[in-house]
Amino acid sequence: MLSARRGWRALRRCAALPAAPPPARPRLRVRQALAAREEAGGVAVQGWVRSVRSQKEVLFLHINDGSSLENLQVVADPSLGTRDLTFGSAVEMQGKLVKSPHRMQNMELKAETIRVVGPCDIWSFPLKMKERHPLEYVRQFPHLRCRNNTLGSLLRVRSEATAAIHSFFKENGYVHIHTPIITSNDCEGAGELFKIEVKKNHFFDVPAFLTVSGQLHLEVMAGAFTHVFTFGPTFRAENSQSRRHLAEFYMVEAELSFTESLQDITQVMEDLLKTATSTVLSKCPHDVELFHKYIAPEQKDRLEQMLKKKFVTISYSEAVEILKQAAQTFTFKPEWGCDLQTEHEKYLVKHCGEVPLFVINYPYDIKPFYMRDNEDGPQHTVAAVDLLVPGIGELCGGSLREERLHFIESRLQRLGLADTYQWYLDLRKYGSVPHGGFGMGFERYLQYLLGVDNIKDVIPFPRFSHSCLL
Repeated sequence: MLSARRGWRALRRCAALPAAPPPARPRLRVRQALAAREEAGGVAVQGWVRSVRSQKEVLFLHINDGSSLENLQVVADPSLGTRDLTFGSAVEMQGKLVKSPHRMQNMELKAETIRVVGPCDIWSFPLKMKERHPLEYVRQFPHLRCRNNTLGSLLRVRSEATAAIHSFFKENGYVHIHTPIITSNDCEGAGELFKIEVKKNHFFDVPAFLTVSGQLHLEVMAGAFTHVFTFGPTFRAENSQSRRHLAEFYMVEAELSFTESLQDITQVMEDLLKTATSTVLSKCPHDVELFHKYIAPEQKDRLEQMLKKKFVTISYSEAVEILKQAAQTFTFKPEWGCDLQTEHEKYLVKHCGEVPLFVINYPYDIKPFYMRDNEDGPQHTVAAVDLLVPGIGELCGGSLREERLHFIESRLQRLGLADTYQWYLDLRKYGSVPHGGFGMGFERYLQYLLGVDNIKDVIPFPRFSHSCLL
């Protein structure tokens, strides 16, 4: 009897427990839904409405969640539509994934339920349905421009390019180093610096700056690892109002130990550029095509030529002679001993067949202290290299580093920097080896890849002026 009562109590307790929730429906990204091969019921899709078209017997929607340039078509009964179901609204819908009769799309969603998660006021929303907004227009709305097709494609390309660069270095045995953002190292010659100051007292014992390059820190690591790279933000306090400059940008930098040839450095540059570009073109074909079709129609051919052909190499002295013999009049007169300007770089690339061009062996006096002395004459040069590409000019810069203690010591003394860079001299005292490296501006690379003229259109958050930061 007692055991029977206990049994009834247990049953009553079970009856009082809340019912188990229904199993969650499979949630698909738009990209997954479009790539599906088989129909599937009970799926959920979330995203933002890109278009709404209501007919007497059917409601058509296009939904996007950022995973694809293509939208997913949704068909539903008109009764599922509401006043809040507008362009720009955030929605969640459930239904059946079915074969689409539309020849441009493999699958579509037959919606059974539609829930508006976040409405959108279409009258004040600055982006309009089915309107191709120019980049100059969307640049005014840094907080909203990622919802534009063009910028969405850019950000997917940027993500894939980042992954491709990391993959290239990993597959080639490089160790990824996180170099510091706050540093006392000014990497002399790399650009103007943002100085960090704390009011009332000095937070640091020495002057501190936002980094302009991770190169010298990579050289430290190159004393223990033969192949190292870094990929991170850098800052330069130069005029960032032009179409070519940014105050904040990303740099890809690498150092190779036990190398005595500039050709070793240039080969890594060429392999990196070709590998990363091939990967992005295969991973984001529709996103890249959007830029090549509507913004830079000539860029597709440029990239195809770059991937097929071996890069050209000329010396700085040869470059100056080519410029002097040019029929074109330059704003800056080409002279031996002066740095090459963008107009010179673009002309040289065109002169050499519109393929990427390495210019090597620059004048000693215009390059930083760490570049290796070629010990030549009468025109004294260093083992430096710049990679110039069509439409952009300089994309990468690098050099062999001066590994000989007496050379680097005497040059630092002449510059009055021996005390500041004593740690750098130590690197040459203890197990120094021939080494070299290079850096590539990531945003410049994206400009080249997509054919974008204004560098501010390849960053997630543009800065219109020093007083307008998001």
